Amino acid sequence: MRRIALLTFAIVSLLASAPAHAQATRTWVSGVGDDVNPCSRTAPCKTFAGAISKTAAGGEINVIDPGGFGALTITKSITIDGGAGQIASVLVQGTNGIIVSAGANDTVTLRNIRINGVSSGLNGIRFISGLALMVENVDVFGFLQNGIDIQPAAGAPRVAVLDSRIVNNSGNGINIRPNTGASVNALIARSSFIKNNNGVVADAGNSVGTVSVSVDSSQANNNSGNGFQSTTVAGQGTTRMMITRSTSAENNIGVGVVGAAAEILVDQSTLFQNNLGFSNSGGALLTYKNNAVFNTSDGTATQIAPQ
Repeated sequence: MRRIALLTFAIVSLLASAPAHAQATRTWVSGVGDDVNPCSRTAPCKTFAGAISKTAAGGEINVIDPGGFGALTITKSITIDGGAGQIASVLVQGTNGIIVSAGANDTVTLRNIRINGVSSGLNGIRFISGLALMVENVDVFGFLQNGIDIQPAAGAPRVAVLDSRIVNNSGNGINIRPNTGASVNALIARSSFIKNNNGVVADAGNSVGTVSVSVDSSQANNNSGNGFQSTTVAGQGTTRMMITRSTSAENNIGVGVVGAAAEILVDQSTLFQNNLGFSNSGGALLTYKNNAVFNTSDGTATQIAPQ
């Protein structure tokens, strides 16, 4: 009996020392949830911020039903999936929508989300650090600065923006401008950039690294500046942009290059009804002989034969 009592005491002591709320690999949020809940399927949380603290690194936050789930700062590997066919919204005023400030080996995925700045938010998505960022089927609109702002301080993160719509932001649709010695490798596919200042900007900025951007099957339309722009500053880094099967229409400039270490190559694409189609200020603006170009003034690019 004494052995049984000792064993029972040991088990009870072990259970008492275990964490009361271990982090789950999958958590849930709902428009009618509550952040005091464990964020399970049957007891969901109310906000992304409430759920992320209860989600293990590398785990996933899922949305059960339509709702507004609040601004969020991400500091670890995580997937946030708003689900298909419903409104999973982040609505912010006077601040950033989602900040990614993750570890050097962390990957963040944002999928099926609408991020609304209500004409007073700062940036829709701001990437400061992390190994990789995936943005898939995301709408970003109404921000005073940039729709998606990529400004890592170190490393060479990878960024992918797929099947997304970046619309009506006072800054750039996508702004890629690494700091110090950082580099960025970005893929943009099947996405639209409409009524921003510039559509997509690759800018080596203060970096001495390389910004490499591949754009495929995307549209930059009705932006007040450039549809697509590659920029460098003397003595800093290099930028390279490849634009394939894409359209730049009704912008001030369709495709623009600024700086000696900036380059854009245009392939199988359309430049239509821009005030100026091609604009090159000191860099390399190359085009295969397979593009459709019809603008108020087409400008000039160096033509090379397709391989």
